[in-house]
Amino acid sequence: MTESSFARRATLARSRRLFREFGYEQPDPDRFYSALADDTATMIADLHSTPLDGAAVLDVGGGPGFFADAFTARGADYLSVEPDAGEMHAAGMDHRTAVRAQGQHLPFRSGSVDVCYSSNVAEHTATPWEMADEMVRVTRPGGTVVLSYTLWWGPFGGHEMGLTHYAGGHRAARWYTKRHGHPPKNLFGESLFPITAAAGLRWARETPAATLQAAFPRYLPRWAWPVVTVPGLREFAATNLVLVLHRH
Repeated sequence: MTESSFARRATLARSRRLFREFGYEQPDPDRFYSALADDTATMIADLHSTPLDGAAVLDVGGGPGFFADAFTARGADYLSVEPDAGEMHAAGMDHRTAVRAQGQHLPFRSGSVDVCYSSNVAEHTATPWEMADEMVRVTRPGGTVVLSYTLWWGPFGGHEMGLTHYAGGHRAARWYTKRHGHPPKNLFGESLFPITAAAGLRWARETPAATLQAAFPRYLPRWAWPVVTVPGLREFAATNLVLVLHRH
């Protein structure tokens, strides 16, 4: 499997379908996360060099467990890491393949998994590149590292606060609280941080233990992928950046 395999799936119809599902994140999280999990597992299967059947896959920031079924259905030996106990049990799912731990301190030996990926987690940590370094460390030589995260300056950077984050993260949180009567799930400076495409590309190109294989906007159709090559524009237009690395 290669980037080109996934590129063929990156159609306008897929983009429309995923953007439609985003509207269910708050009212129907089961529907949203199940759809996202299936798309993620398909993407990882395409990006990894060999079939996932029998591969050890580590999900950094696995949340309540929606991704487990999607990966095990493809034959992978799935394991997730999640630091928040409340998040782990939010959906009442079985967690036999989950470990409570921080992404910046993964409790696994070096070179122990075939694939290490993280989806929409890096923007929720103050030290995302420490987490990324750990992901590379635990991946075996020849393995695949996939880091996908929401760009702060994109339209979804504010998460449930919507486009108000363009007025500033703290101000957006205050407006959300006033409107809804409770603070947002993602508090700027505490559980939501202004991560950029430029920082991720710089890390991926400079990390000594892996080589950057691909960088593309996760939710956009293939014909829009060149936006990642345009500094400045990519911060707004890419929405979610995927970095694919091959472990040395």
